[in-house]
Amino acid sequence: MSFITRGFGGRRRERDPRLPPGQSLVGDWPVLSAGPTPTVASDTWEFAIGTENGVHRWDRAQLEALGAEDITVDIHCVTHWTKLDMPWRGVSLDRIFAQVETAHRFAMVHSFGGYTTNLALDDLLGGKSWIAFEADGEPLSPEHGGPARLLVPHLYFWKSAKWVQGLITMPTDKPGFWEQNGYHPRGDPWREERYG
Repeated sequence: MSFITRGFGGRRRERDPRLPPGQSLVGDWPVLSAGPTPTVASDTWEFAIGTENGVHRWDRAQLEALGAEDITVDIHCVTHWTKLDMPWRGVSLDRIFAQVETAHRFAMVHSFGGYTTNLALDDLLGGKSWIAFEADGEPLSPEHGGPARLLVPHLYFWKSAKWVQGLITMPTDKPGFWEQNGYHPRGDPWREERYG
């Protein structure tokens, strides 16, 4: 079976089994944002986690000292494009949360520019997410969320918040920016959880 993809530079291909339903393959990396690109100074950037037990902070050097790693993953945007085998470099949320205690099960991710997105800790931990500093062998550009973005490749890419500055754990789930505007609370591309 074959199909024709349209938009984002897609072309006719045999269907790849890694392609979720409704997605088209791209070779480039489209830039999509809800507003202007914030200016974030990489030399003063830090990541914070707030829990019921206090706030924990790391600068980039402290995060990388926890163990930066190279990963290759597929990413899927809710606007129907997928990029396969994309290389990244970042620090696993597992390594970061090893220094954090919380009984909460959810988190609200906060980005420079006011963007937020909600995630269950089950979607952040267990080798499922990273704070990424590089993509395709290069530092993240501001348009793609640099100096750092969250990377949660098993969910639609709006959950991989650009310009990440931290997260706050929560005892119950609450919607973030896109979720308040009609997007699905979780965003699993294999279930086509695009809208709530």
